[in-house]
Amino acid sequence: MKHFAVSASDGMPARPQDGETALSNTAPTFDTGGEDRMTQKGFKTFRRRSAQARQKADQMQGQRAGLKAAAPVETDAAPQIPPSAAATRPRATLKSESSDPQPVRPAPVTTRLELDPQARVDIVQDPPAGLPTRFDPWLQMPKVPFDFLGQKPSRLPLVSAFRASPTARAFDLLRTRLLHSLKAHGWKRVAITSPAAGGGTTFSAVNLALSLARVPQSRTLLMDMNFRNPGIASALGIPPHGNMAAFLAGEVPLGQHLQRLSDTLAVGCNCHPELNASDILHDRRAAEVISSMIEETQADTVLFDLPPVLEHDDVTAFLPQVDGVLLISDGDRTTAAELAACEKMLAGHAPLLGVVLNRAQQSDKSQVTP
Repeated sequence: MKHFAVSASDGMPARPQDGETALSNTAPTFDTGGEDRMTQKGFKTFRRRSAQARQKADQMQGQRAGLKAAAPVETDAAPQIPPSAAATRPRATLKSESSDPQPVRPAPVTTRLELDPQARVDIVQDPPAGLPTRFDPWLQMPKVPFDFLGQKPSRLPLVSAFRASPTARAFDLLRTRLLHSLKAHGWKRVAITSPAAGGGTTFSAVNLALSLARVPQSRTLLMDMNFRNPGIASALGIPPHGNMAAFLAGEVPLGQHLQRLSDTLAVGCNCHPELNASDILHDRRAAEVISSMIEETQADTVLFDLPPVLEHDDVTAFLPQVDGVLLISDGDRTTAAELAACEKMLAGHAPLLGVVLNRAQQSDKSQVTP
């Protein structure tokens, strides 16, 4: 059955022709108020265009789906194309069969591979050959030949030449106890003194330094701070060298004053006695030079050989620069009253690390009393 509308100028329904069905009076007539009305040919054209529009929409949807599937994925490991090659590479274009504008191409999706921070492995590489090593003032000190075996005569006996003697074992015990105390408090500077002259301060300082030098991968400094009667050089049997007063005043650089006896021991000698020793030790420049010396050399332990406590004010002037005091007692001459006076002078200024009994009886030589 065919359906179409006919025009009627008077608004009445037209007479049906042969083979056609008359429209009822109640059916719509598609009246548009005098405009062109739908004909059978126009209706077929309308349906054909509707089918083409749906077909174009399906094609456009398929093209968009294909573009999304074929979108390039860029990764960090993708090879880089040089600009010259990219300029000559042909570009792929998509043409639409209709006159509609080209669809907007979606932006490419970039995927980056992120590593797990916990799974990161740092590769340690050796430094390139030919680079200069870090400057170490300790290695720049002049090295002085020293006889650790005691084959050359010296003013004082050195326990390094008598490793099996009870005195050597006593100094090793003193070394171990001293290192434990210093490590527990984070200290480095030790002053070695006695109540009166002749108590064995230099003898104890030198042999304790030799015992500390036997500790592998350590650095020990021995400083002769007894300006009134310096004796470190003669006790070690090395040529006299150095001016301690000029060094503490900053007039002599570290590399010209200190000397290395081994890889673990360096000494600062003094061959110029000074009567105004306390004035030198009170100077602020002395404190700055000592702090800079310890920092540059990276010394683990620094021993200061000082004059007697009860005879001069040198030790009292130098106490702010030390972490602790090691008191040497003469077993033949030092009295209990002198030890008590020394403890009273040290109280509130520097802790007393221990009392070393020198020239003890035959049964217990070089006894250490903490």
